[in-house]
Amino acid sequence: MAATEASENAAYDGPPDYRSVGRHDLLPETTHDEAERYNFLAQLNRHLAARVLPGVEAAYHGEMLPEFRRRHGRAPADRHEVRHALERHPLYRTWSALRRNTMEMRQQAGLSVVLPQLPELVDRAASSTGSERLRLDAAVHPPAYLTAVDHHCMPGSYHTERVPGDVSGAANYDSGLFVTTGGLLGRFADGGGHGIVDFIRRIRPGFAPRRILDLGCGLGHNVLPVAVAFPEAEITAVDVAAPMLRYGAARAASLGVDNVEFVQADATDLAQFEEGSFDWVQSIMFLHETSLSALKRIMAQSRRLVAPGGLVTHVEQPCYDAAMPLFEQSLRDWDALYNNEPFWTKLHEIDLDELLVAAGFERSRLIHAGVHAIADGEGFRDAASEDVEDYGRKPAWRVTGAEVPG
Repeated sequence: MAATEASENAAYDGPPDYRSVGRHDLLPETTHDEAERYNFLAQLNRHLAARVLPGVEAAYHGEMLPEFRRRHGRAPADRHEVRHALERHPLYRTWSALRRNTMEMRQQAGLSVVLPQLPELVDRAASSTGSERLRLDAAVHPPAYLTAVDHHCMPGSYHTERVPGDVSGAANYDSGLFVTTGGLLGRFADGGGHGIVDFIRRIRPGFAPRRILDLGCGLGHNVLPVAVAFPEAEITAVDVAAPMLRYGAARAASLGVDNVEFVQADATDLAQFEEGSFDWVQSIMFLHETSLSALKRIMAQSRRLVAPGGLVTHVEQPCYDAAMPLFEQSLRDWDALYNNEPFWTKLHEIDLDELLVAAGFERSRLIHAGVHAIADGEGFRDAASEDVEDYGRKPAWRVTGAEVPG
């Protein structure tokens, strides 16, 4: 019996238990039932991705595509025609409805965890030593294109101030991101940060930036691995949402990271920083939250602020191109249509090279590369058994697959 159980555990490749996530002083506490609700939703998300979606793809190639060819005498011309064909099939509609429902349930589960303990979370953030590394500006307001929707179905999105000194949006995001990703971003949900660190070390060995600018930092989960990897650097992390910055500064202090300053600013207007004042300007999964006009200004700011010989990196989902199958393109469009990501499609269909060149970058110096971060599930569970969390020295991540540009 014991041997069978051990064998089953060794073969398990699903999400880790929520109770093994990395702890810090700002992470909301969860009861048994709240943790199990997160576990259920994480398992459902993984089931939809690993079990149901392959069935959708098989039905598309086996049923929907042949039917399209019979009706039109040709193959679909673009991802939109593929999506319309998919939407006629009950399996795709079931997958889509369940995926949307899991996101709505995840947001409600997160708020049900956060709101009852919000006064305590606000006090913790306000009294944290991280407030010394926090610079808010009441004159900075989220632009209209950000306030128009509740991103990822998150009520109030990133910016809403429910109470004075609010941190509820960030606490909800941090607490429930495990659900959305099925635990694949690691114990501290910082896999993107570990990925870019690994990539930079591959393409620029010995790179030792003195000043780093992180755009659209949110609650700072991805910038902290950068700060740990470059402890001599002074890092400025900017975002328009004060709740995110309050939480992020306190979270960083709780994890012992003290070389990041959290600054409230709009990434399209960074006049307070001098030209060429950063050795590395970067963002991680931020650009898809911006409008096209804002994106152009962000690229221009990136070019203006990077020092000679420095680096600019923007980590995002891959753009749609001829190499990406139309079926995959249509699936990636799902977030724009059903997950309150209105700029997702536009970002991934534009020519980013032309955008960068228009912002002043030299075409011959543009880098095309893939950055992949893979959670070490076994490390995730092992780390949870440690008595002391050791952020930065016992990472839950094994980063692989970064491609040196050629």
